[in-house]
Amino acid sequence: MIAVYHGRQRNHAPMPSDISAGMPGLGRKAGALTFSLLFTLESLVRSLNASVISIQAYELLGSSRNVSIVTTLASIGVLVTTLLLPFALRRTRRRWAYTFGIAFSIAAALFLASDTVAGQAAGYYFRQAGASIMNVTLSLYILDHIHKTHYARVEPQRLAFSTVSWTLGPSIGIWLYSNHGPMAPQVAVAAAALTLMAVFWYLRLADHSVLTSGTLQPFNPLKNVRRFVVQPRLRLAWAIAFGRSMFWSALFIYGPILLLEGGLSRQQGGYLISASQIILPVTLLAGWLGRKFSVRLVVSTSFAMIALGALAGGSLGAANPHVTIVLLLFAALGASGLDGVGAIPYMRAVKLRERREMTSVYRTFIEISEILPGFVFALLLSLFPTSVVFVVVGVESLVMALLTWRYLPRSL
Repeated sequence: MIAVYHGRQRNHAPMPSDISAGMPGLGRKAGALTFSLLFTLESLVRSLNASVISIQAYELLGSSRNVSIVTTLASIGVLVTTLLLPFALRRTRRRWAYTFGIAFSIAAALFLASDTVAGQAAGYYFRQAGASIMNVTLSLYILDHIHKTHYARVEPQRLAFSTVSWTLGPSIGIWLYSNHGPMAPQVAVAAAALTLMAVFWYLRLADHSVLTSGTLQPFNPLKNVRRFVVQPRLRLAWAIAFGRSMFWSALFIYGPILLLEGGLSRQQGGYLISASQIILPVTLLAGWLGRKFSVRLVVSTSFAMIALGALAGGSLGAANPHVTIVLLLFAALGASGLDGVGAIPYMRAVKLRERREMTSVYRTFIEISEILPGFVFALLLSLFPTSVVFVVVGVESLVMALLTWRYLPRSL
């Protein structure tokens, strides 16, 4: 749940309410509402099987440890795909790259509908890879279309718009899965993906001339990573995004499983995911607080809330699942605050000439937040119950609360 914004023009900055540029066929800059619409539809595509995928995997594989192994291996493939995106974008116009991302989402739905272990692994890869391609591509569009002075307004607005998708999608998906079988939610995903494709091509967003196809410069993904790592501000921005994504990944994958182990139903697991998304409008409050006080205060406080909720929920575990739900939702409230302002440190730090390459590296926080914790979780889940996942998340979030309070600039 991340996009990166940056501005190009010095004399004119499109306001968040400026949507006239997003009209099809005009070839001008799009406004924030255009990107909010696209992100809402994109969120619907991903949300419809968000709660299904972990429960289906758990029922196919038999344990949360096996689920962790499969998702971790698939995430490694997605990480490679993400790092290669700058290479692909140099040879493909962004409108086609975004279309390929939508096509990957449709392929994921077909694999997941097979209700097999192999289909589960392939479906998870294509789902995450499609999201990666769409996210990086849309981020590059936004870097050109939205002025940097509007970051703290536009990011919360975009996420708030997606609240409807992330609130309804998981519950609808798990209801379809429980009542009509594995095929039903994936048909809904495919229908939403085709709708997104139709809207995207109707809008005809213009590619910036600097970043279109045909610039066949030497490509080295490891060089991009090295360039990213030597910049302290980018490292800290990545760590913030990593910590936020680690919580959401744990909640989406292991939250429904933990409730199943506590004796609750499939649909209650889906309701947990939906409930965690109802509070997404808090991103608007987080943006306001960031502007009025400081982004540093909002980021560190949000990490502290995640730490408190995850540690308490993980300690209680499946013994009292209803109380655990409340505690995890409190942690989700903190994570929603991070959704509102957590990307701003990166937006302010990335250099204009490097934004394509650095955005691709930055986006790896999603895959790495599944890969590294996934290996740790697979080991711990061999010895401890599923609730240990949230204890680990809580400890990591507490560390991030301290780091961001210490190292984020007061003026941010």
